[in-house]
Amino acid sequence: MSGKIIWGPVRCSRAARAALLAVGLLVLVAARVRLTAPAPTLLLRDAHGRFLAEVPDPRDPEVGYWPLARLPPRVVAATLAVEDRRFRRHPGVDPLAVVRGVAQNLRAGRRASGASTIAMQVARLERPGPRTYPRKLVEALAALVLTARYGHSAVLAHYLRIAPYGNRVRGIAYAARRYLGKPVEDLSWAETAFLVAIPQAPARMNPYREAGRGRAAERGRRVLDTLRAAHVLGRDDYDLAVRQIAALRIPPLGRRPPEALHAVLHLERLFRHGAPPPAPLVNTTLDLDVQQAVAAMVADALGELEERGAGNAAVIVVERGTNRVVAWVGSAGYFDARHAGAYDYARVPRSPGSTLKPFLYALALERGAITPATILDDILRTPGDITNADEAFLGPLLPRVALANSRNVPAANLLDRLGLDDGYAFLRDLGLHDGDQPGRHWGLGLAIGAMPTTLERLVRAYAVLAGDGRAGELVWYRGQSLAPPRRLLSEDTARLVTLFLADPMARLPTFPRMGPSEYPFPVAVKTGTSSKYRDALTVAYSTRYVVGVWLGRPDYRPMSRLTAFSSAAGLAQRILGHLHQGQQDGLEDLQFPPPRGYRAVRICALTGKRATHACGQVLLEWFRPGQEPLEDCDAHVLEPVDARDGLLASAATPRRFVEVRRFTVLPARYAAWAAANGLPRPPVGVSPLDAPPAPLAREAPPSRLRILAPRSGLMLVRDPESPAIMTTLALRVIVEPPAEQVVWYVDGAPFRVVDYPYTTRWALAPGEHTFQARLPFARAGSEAVRVRVE
Repeated sequence: MSGKIIWGPVRCSRAARAALLAVGLLVLVAARVRLTAPAPTLLLRDAHGRFLAEVPDPRDPEVGYWPLARLPPRVVAATLAVEDRRFRRHPGVDPLAVVRGVAQNLRAGRRASGASTIAMQVARLERPGPRTYPRKLVEALAALVLTARYGHSAVLAHYLRIAPYGNRVRGIAYAARRYLGKPVEDLSWAETAFLVAIPQAPARMNPYREAGRGRAAERGRRVLDTLRAAHVLGRDDYDLAVRQIAALRIPPLGRRPPEALHAVLHLERLFRHGAPPPAPLVNTTLDLDVQQAVAAMVADALGELEERGAGNAAVIVVERGTNRVVAWVGSAGYFDARHAGAYDYARVPRSPGSTLKPFLYALALERGAITPATILDDILRTPGDITNADEAFLGPLLPRVALANSRNVPAANLLDRLGLDDGYAFLRDLGLHDGDQPGRHWGLGLAIGAMPTTLERLVRAYAVLAGDGRAGELVWYRGQSLAPPRRLLSEDTARLVTLFLADPMARLPTFPRMGPSEYPFPVAVKTGTSSKYRDALTVAYSTRYVVGVWLGRPDYRPMSRLTAFSSAAGLAQRILGHLHQGQQDGLEDLQFPPPRGYRAVRICALTGKRATHACGQVLLEWFRPGQEPLEDCDAHVLEPVDARDGLLASAATPRRFVEVRRFTVLPARYAAWAAANGLPRPPVGVSPLDAPPAPLAREAPPSRLRILAPRSGLMLVRDPESPAIMTTLALRVIVEPPAEQVVWYVDGAPFRVVDYPYTTRWALAPGEHTFQARLPFARAGSEAVRVRVE
């Protein structure tokens, strides 16, 4: 009795402890197990479906993990035939399989069968570890929990998402794309059996190796036999699948094209910091053929220009109208350490040179500050001491000519007229900067490239001009989430600026004809060279593409007088020529479309008025009806001249001495420029050689004098080491109506008598000085201006 009384409670206590342990273990397992997987790998393809790159979850070295929206019947049938035939009839652990596995292990004297169900494999794949019996128990408990919590279908879908298929590939959906190049839903029976066989021994069945491919095909054949025996496959389907699996070919392993590395890395940044793509299979807008061709042209161009200091280059090609990125070359070679090729120069802020000027002209046209007939002065340095790159002046210019010649002075004056803050705000609307600095930080230098920006931002801004005034994001892949396009300019303004930039005649005299900015099909071109030749940029757009090019040195040092016209423009020309191979015969329409409803009017290039037969330089310009110029040009006159003395011919002058000559009468502020450029003024009198003396003329109206240079309040610092002849100050004055001479006074004393057009120079001397211009032997004079020299 005592034995029964003693041992009975002990047996109960052990059973209770075992039960409690089992329950506790089950609770612990239940609290920890979840169906989790790394983020799906992004598989990037070009616009034609060719492999670009894989972008895996940075926390996991494997690739794949694509979820299945629905379970493909063929994949389900084949997987269950191989891995877990009683999958739907057990709760996650198959007792019959366990008994069978134990028996096989006992007979073999070793571990010959694991009896693992799909749910148990999911548990092991989720938390890998050594294959021990205690570990097997934990996996069995986890399988029970997972099946009870999520259901059979979810567990099977998760297995198909995380199962190993060799070469770091996880999941059958990704394996189908990676090995066979097709969606998992489109797999044939042969392809399904081939892939389903691999998880049993992924390393031994590597599809990229002949031996591994053979093993996978052999096991896949056994899978087909099983499906045939289970009446899943009919005789015809079975025979076809057997033939197909024997002849199955695996495409070569895709490699990241080195020419597209910067583009791929940029896409990775977009996905990491922005909205993820709608699906893990990302069909990008990049065209690998164009990408490789552009990369080769960049390398060739740098090889030609390296001796002149070019160290690297970047190119962006965007489809006009859609903003799809067709090519993105961030450097001449990612692995070129000598030229810092790992930097993506399409994203590095650099000085844009003159490439911002078109946007200032566009804003001025949009606001009505100018019209296509407005005359812009290119005759003096600006108040901020901005001058032209060639140190020359072209005089009165139409907007078309001023922009096409890329003149600095008119652009800076135009920004001053618009207002620095308004111009700076518009550049921000275009996405050219983020407003980190106030506009006054850059001053009028904003018009000539003082503010750094990236080639990416620049191309996006030019896409506004090419897109008839609408601003949109760059498009990198199909299905990309995009904000609605914004209208920043009217269609009329965008088309006018495009016509300005596409006119090769308007680029004269700064840029010669038949050079790197001229094409046999319509192209709008703008070049920009930064200070001291540190950067050379060109943006050009045709009817189909926008191309942006940057060249420079990675260390920001100057190149050897390498301008954009002589470098980047040529590269852009080669790229657009490649993209328009079918239009090289020059038979295309040579002009972009003008604004709708506008009329073409012949106007004088020097006055912006309607051209007459006397005008020497005439342009065809477009105007909205009712806004075209109404006045005829009166600056150009044809006068009969007596060839013997150059004075006006009279009725008595013999016809053999009469010549009709063209004369130019411009406002007084152009006097110095007109004289320097040889524009003759009309004679002031009639030839007396054959006519009686003319009666005395009435007294001329008094002249008005106004000093153009120097500006009052100017402060100058003289370099004591420079020769005196090199440190002088230009003196310029306007006299209306013109006189023969003026006298310059410095500090109240006569300095020099100067003939028309009254320009001279004064050697700098320390101190504060006053300057005044007067007419000889007359009281007429200008207001005095004060200048300080230190």
